[in-house]
Amino acid sequence: MSVIYHALGLNLHQPPGNLWQLLETSPEEAKSILFAYDRIARFLWSHEDLARVHLSLSGSLLETLSDPQFQKAVYGTVDCGSMLWHLQNRQIIDILGTAFYHPVLPLIPREDWRAHVFNWKKLGGHLFWRDEFSGFWPPELGFTMELIPLLKAAGYSYVIVDSEHVEPVTSMTDAERRYRPHLARHDGIEMVVIVRDRELSNEIANGGCYGSFLAGLEHRLDGLVNPLVTTCTDGENGAWYRNTNTRENFWGGFYQGLLEDARDTGRIRPVFIPNYIREHGVFGEVTVHTGAWNTEWHDGKDFSQWAGGELQAKALERIRKVSLSMQSATKDAPQREIGDQEEQSMYLAYQRLLRAETSCNFYWGDTWVERANRDLDEAESTLARYQAKKYLMDTDAGWLLPDQRVS
Repeated sequence: MSVIYHALGLNLHQPPGNLWQLLETSPEEAKSILFAYDRIARFLWSHEDLARVHLSLSGSLLETLSDPQFQKAVYGTVDCGSMLWHLQNRQIIDILGTAFYHPVLPLIPREDWRAHVFNWKKLGGHLFWRDEFSGFWPPELGFTMELIPLLKAAGYSYVIVDSEHVEPVTSMTDAERRYRPHLARHDGIEMVVIVRDRELSNEIANGGCYGSFLAGLEHRLDGLVNPLVTTCTDGENGAWYRNTNTRENFWGGFYQGLLEDARDTGRIRPVFIPNYIREHGVFGEVTVHTGAWNTEWHDGKDFSQWAGGELQAKALERIRKVSLSMQSATKDAPQREIGDQEEQSMYLAYQRLLRAETSCNFYWGDTWVERANRDLDEAESTLARYQAKKYLMDTDAGWLLPDQRVS
C-alpha cells in the first residue's frame, strides 16, 4: 500500500525586543505566545512513536528565550530554559536552521547573508547542542537560487521553498513537482529543495481539520506512490495556535487527527525530511524563481508586502548604502591589529545593520520602518566616528560573532 508521507514545518519568530515589550504593554498576549511555544513539546511527548515536527526558531527569538533576565521575568508562566531543553528531543523535533534576524534574504545585500546564516548556526548550535542542521528555512520563505552556494557551505543539505515558485527542468507531472524532493543548481552547485504546498498550508493555518486536509489530497496526488506532502505555517500567530483549549487549537483540531489516522490506518505517516530522502531519494531538477510565501492578499512574487511602499523602499535602499559603507570600511583596510574597543564598536554597528533588516520592520508597512531607521542611525554614527580608522577582518567571513573571525 502506498503511504502518504507528511512533513510538518512550523516557523517561530519574534522580532528583537518584541516579547519584552509585550510583557509591559500586553502581558496576556505575551503569555499566549509563550504558551504556544511551550505547548509544542508537551503535546508531542505522548506521541513519540509517530509525531515528527520540523521547527524553525529565529535568532532574535532564541536570544530572548535564552536571556537569563527574560527567563527570570516570565518564570512561573513558562520555564524557558526547560522549554529550550525539551526542543532538543530529536525523536519528535528536527530543528531547521534559518537567518538570524529573520530578514527577507533576497531583499537585503547578499554581502550580509553570510552573517545572518552563520550567526544563527553559532547560537543554534550552542542552544541545541549540535554542530550540524540538515534543513534551512528561509525567513518568509524568501528564496533565490543565489543562496545555494552559501547554504551548502554552511552545511545544509536541503532548503524549503514555496510551491508557487518551483518550475520543472526535467519532465514531471504537477503532483511530482509538488510532492517529491528535487535538485536545484546554481553556479554548478546543487542542493535539494523541498516544496511546501501553499494551498494545503493555508488551509491548515486557517483552522482546517485533518478530515478536510485528507479529502483535499485525493485529487492532488494523482496516483503518486509514496508522496512527500510538506506543509509549513507560522506556529504562534492567531487563535488556532494560541488557544489553550487543545480541542480547539492546531494540535487537537488538526495534528491529533493526523496521528490517529497514522496509528489506525497507516495511510499517512509523519516523517522527518532527511529520513524520507534517504529512503526514497530525489526525483528531478527544478528551477526556483525568486519569491516568498503569500501574505494576506500578496502572492510573494514581487515582495510587495515588504517593499511595495515608499517608506519601505527608501529604508531598503538605505540598508544597501549602509551595508556598502560597512563593507568598504573593512575590506579596503590594511591588515593590522586594532583595539578591542574599536573592534567591538564596529561589531555592534554591524549587528544594528543586520537587525535593521528584520522582515517585521517592513511587513507592517510604514508602521515599523522607523525601527529599521533607528538601527541604521546607530550603524551610520559608528561608521562616521571610525571612518578614518582601518580594521582587521576576514573578508570571506564578514562581520560574524567575534570568536568566528580569523585572527
